[in-house]
Amino acid sequence: MVRRNQPSNKRVIQFSEPRRPFRLVQTVGQRRRMFSGDMYHRLMTCRWWQFFAVILGSLVIINGIFAGLYLVQPGSISSANGPSVHDAFFFSVQTLATIGYGGMVPATTYADVLVTIEATLGMLWTAVVTGLTFAKFSRPTAKVLFSRTMVLAPRNGVPTLMFRLANWRHNRIVEARIDVSAIIEETTAEGETMRRPVALRLVRQKNAVFWMSWTVMHPIEADSPLHGDGALDRLREQGVNIVVSLNGIDEDFSQPIHSYHTYTVDDIIEGHRFVDILSRPDEDVLQIDYRGFHKTEPVHL
Repeated sequence: MVRRNQPSNKRVIQFSEPRRPFRLVQTVGQRRRMFSGDMYHRLMTCRWWQFFAVILGSLVIINGIFAGLYLVQPGSISSANGPSVHDAFFFSVQTLATIGYGGMVPATTYADVLVTIEATLGMLWTAVVTGLTFAKFSRPTAKVLFSRTMVLAPRNGVPTLMFRLANWRHNRIVEARIDVSAIIEETTAEGETMRRPVALRLVRQKNAVFWMSWTVMHPIEADSPLHGDGALDRLREQGVNIVVSLNGIDEDFSQPIHSYHTYTVDDIIEGHRFVDILSRPDEDVLQIDYRGFHKTEPVHL
């Protein structure tokens, strides 16, 4: 069934950040290898708390290994309290970080060799972690808020599918371009079932400067997969998704950025339009009210 608009008496929730789009693909039978696989990509795309957990965990593991190696030869660390795991571990921490307080020092040739290896590893580890942290922190990202639903209503006498998005940062995204595709399931003459993206023609596909809100409109004409009686029911049975992709250049960083979102046919509300969220409380002020960003209202024909 087509989703109905929420009752107007419900409490309005203001979101602090855009919703994260869900994945379209679920992999089965794919072996994921953290260290022998694409570790760089995993570290760059994971959350910050996961990133720091990996860094802290690797630090503990490396120092634990070297602490065990120091304990192989008793008396290899001068001023240590005997074969102490505590002293060996924190001596390894000092060596790996090239701190060298001087309270504990290597006392044998075996320990000197381990210190040399660990100090070299420590410099490489620090360089890698510093590079990853900077790359992750400086990576340009888009903060784009997409409407929860799409609406279907006449626009200039033509049935039009609409959704809207807003630039959450309110900086300028220049040369913004949006592409909308419906992932349609088709059966070939040979009986093979395949899914292919069908581009939806938009009233305006490019925006010279995207900095506030943008209502994207797809006129449902003869060439549209949404055209015809019962089109929505047919697409719903096929499990069609509507994928939205936004690309542009961040003016502050002069770097290309992108964002995407996915809708289903159940996200389409027929006979509704979006509530106006732009106003001008003052002659020199243009205001956008995010409290009504996701709200729709019936169209009275």
